[in-house]
Formats: sequence, C-alpha cells, structure tokens
Amino acid sequence: MEAKTIVITGASDGIGAEAARQLHHHGHQVVVVGRSASKTNAVGDELGVDRHIADFSRLADVRRLAADLRAARPRIDVLANNAGGIFGDRTKTGDGFDLTFQVNHLAPFLLTHLLLDVLTTSGASVIQTSSAGARLFGNVALDDLEHDRDFTPQRAYGTAKLDNILFTQELHRRFHDRGISAAAFHPGTVASNFASSSGNFVQRVYGSRLTRLLMSTPQKAAGQLVWLAEGRPGTDWESGVYYERRKPAKRIHPQTRDSNVARQLWDESMHLLKLPRG
Repeated sequence: MEAKTIVITGASDGIGAEAARQLHHHGHQVVVVGRSASKTNAVGDELGVDRHIADFSRLADVRRLAADLRAARPRIDVLANNAGGIFGDRTKTGDGFDLTFQVNHLAPFLLTHLLLDVLTTSGASVIQTSSAGARLFGNVALDDLEHDRDFTPQRAYGTAKLDNILFTQELHRRFHDRGISAAAFHPGTVASNFASSSGNFVQRVYGSRLTRLLMSTPQKAAGQLVWLAEGRPGTDWESGVYYERRKPAKRIHPQTRDSNVARQLWDESMHLLKLPRG
C-alpha cells in the first residue's frame, strides 16, 4: 500500500488517537492535531510524528493551523476532520458562535476551505466524523443554524453532525471534479472521553460503567476511519456518501436528500466566516 500523508484532528484521545496509531503502524505519515497540548504531544511523542495544537473554539487557532500545515505539508492525501463533541449549556465562543456549532462544523469547514488548493492538488480525501445523532436529533433551520430558538445540547450536537454530512455532500458536488473525494461516517457508540464535559444526561450515559461495557472500543471504532483513509475513492468507497459500518447508511436524515439545504448551508457558512466567494 502506498504511504499517504494523513492529517487527523481530534487526535489527542479516543478514535482520533487510535486511528493515528493504526495508520502510523501501517506506514503512513500521520500528522496529529489536538486541543490539549499535553495529550497531543504524548501521542506525537509515542508515534514520533508531527503534531499541532489547535483549539477549535478559537477560529484564530484554525487559521494558524492551516497556515502551519500549508508551510509544512505541500501534499496532504487525507484530511480527517475528526475533532468535535457534545457540550453542556449554551456557550458562545470568543468568535461569537455557539460552541457546539463552531467546534463541530464551522472550524472543520474553515480548515478544509483554507487547505483547498493543497487538497485539490493532492487529489485528497476529506473525511468527516459524523454521528447517527444527526438522524435522531438534527434539524437544519437555515434561519437559525445555532438553535437560538430551541437550544438543547443534544439538538445542537445532532444538527452539527447533520451539518457534517451536508458539508460532505456539497464538498463532493463542488470539488470532486477537481480531485477531492469526501465521505462522512458514524463511528458507533464508543467508550471514550466523548461527552465528558457536556454536564447532561449524555455524560451520565457515557460515564455509566454498565453502558461502557456495551460500547465499542476506540480501537475498533477507529477502524472505519482507517478504512476510509486508506481506501480508494470510487473503488473501496464512494465520494459524497455517509457511511455506517463501512456501508452507505440505510437510514438517513430527510434533509440529506435535499441538495438545496446542503448548498445553502455551505453559502451561509461562507458568509458567517467572512470567506470570499469565488
């Protein structure tokens, strides 16, 4: 298998760290990105790979990360937008956005956008870690993307994960003919530090000893990210598709069937981030 350069965000813990380990073991050049300096450096030191510290609740960090990656990596074969999470009470970031919306959607959208020329030149795959929560809790209201009117932590998270799928579809529509492939996937219910700061019932569920016995391990859940990262788009998986258990999901949110929603979400994200439209 030809070695790839693979950038993984949210790689300081959980499935991101496990995917980094497996991909490094398979001979790929892995670059790990994480919010926690101590945890990210620990993974980087363990594997002997490059690492970058970036907090996605600060868009300035995302812009700095993109600049650093561009300077260090003229080729990126895979960008795995894995960072994300469910949080507690409604919180605004310093950039003025809901924390869940920014960390799960706007930040990876911005990072991908700022790396587009590198990704297109590389013929890269862009992978989004989404969730079945998109189908269960998500709903994109284009006039209320941050759920100002009806916020709950799980609703905000479900919608952000739905945003990931819609972003995948629109990225495919706009850039597949320029060389980019895109996929989103549900990793399963994983026994990790996910939801550890949510402060709600989701945290209690994920923290339950009994529940964790029934969950997938990060090692197993990372296998799907590894499969997409190593796979050949068009042969092993199809671009623009949301996967569960390495197969196109059978149950999907109705809004993922509406290309206008994906297109308008893209345009509104560009507007919120003040990105030039070209």
